[in-house]
Amino acid sequence: MQPTTPSSQSVTLNNGLQMPLLGFGVWSSAPGQETQDAVLSALDTGYRHIDTAEVYENEQDVGSALQKWAQKSGDSDIFVTTKLTPEAKGHADTLEAFDRSLDKLQRDAIDLYLMHWPSPGSRMENWQAIEDIYASGRCRAIGVSNFTVRHLDELQDYARVTPAVNQVEYNVYLYQKELRDYCTSKGIQLTAYSPLARMQVSEEDRVLEIAQKYGKSKAQVCIRWILQQGIPTFPKSVRLARIQENFNVFDFELDREDMAALSSLNRDYRCNSDWNPENVS
Repeated sequence: MQPTTPSSQSVTLNNGLQMPLLGFGVWSSAPGQETQDAVLSALDTGYRHIDTAEVYENEQDVGSALQKWAQKSGDSDIFVTTKLTPEAKGHADTLEAFDRSLDKLQRDAIDLYLMHWPSPGSRMENWQAIEDIYASGRCRAIGVSNFTVRHLDELQDYARVTPAVNQVEYNVYLYQKELRDYCTSKGIQLTAYSPLARMQVSEEDRVLEIAQKYGKSKAQVCIRWILQQGIPTFPKSVRLARIQENFNVFDFELDREDMAALSSLNRDYRCNSDWNPENVS
């Protein structure tokens, strides 16, 4: 069986926008040629969603890669997500940050713009500015990242637009079922970063057993576990072989028993320990 391309596997956001289920992340990819080469390799492989952020300091390189890809393939229809820097404090800062991202990415509009962090003291103004950007048509959907249930509840008090997405750390070690179910009940699409817990899941014997059963790698099994929940995710790598491996996850399906076994590995463990939103008031 040939793998189904991510572009034909998508989720529908609460405003009707289609978002590819599998994306390519560039967190920690070095600015410059490394990021450009990784993005081009991902696009060559078949990814049609690139996830970046201002704080990654590589939006310019993502933009350059997208331009090169469009010139090479004639395909400019790539879904792009970027995020507001946590340093933005208020309405004006948010508008300026969005303009910087739009310029660096060399896009007429951003497909999905997220508030990267529930910044204390300014998240209401930040969100209202993001709503204004959405109303202007310069982004096709808006959302948040690293928001807990508490932060999302607070957001409802002042939001005119329900977030389309909440992007959070989510993997077999951090199975945030309560947050997932809450987002589903509110029409917010949960999306997952760090799907492999920085490869720490590779140490799990149960993951290895399941991978051997399906003739797949441990990484592919963990990515598939997320996708089968209807949750988009964004594995990252700068190595071509790994980029291709992470893409090849649409030609098998985990059975119910193996899905449950992987869910049972939850430790409520955050590999991104410096970014624990539970500590944000």
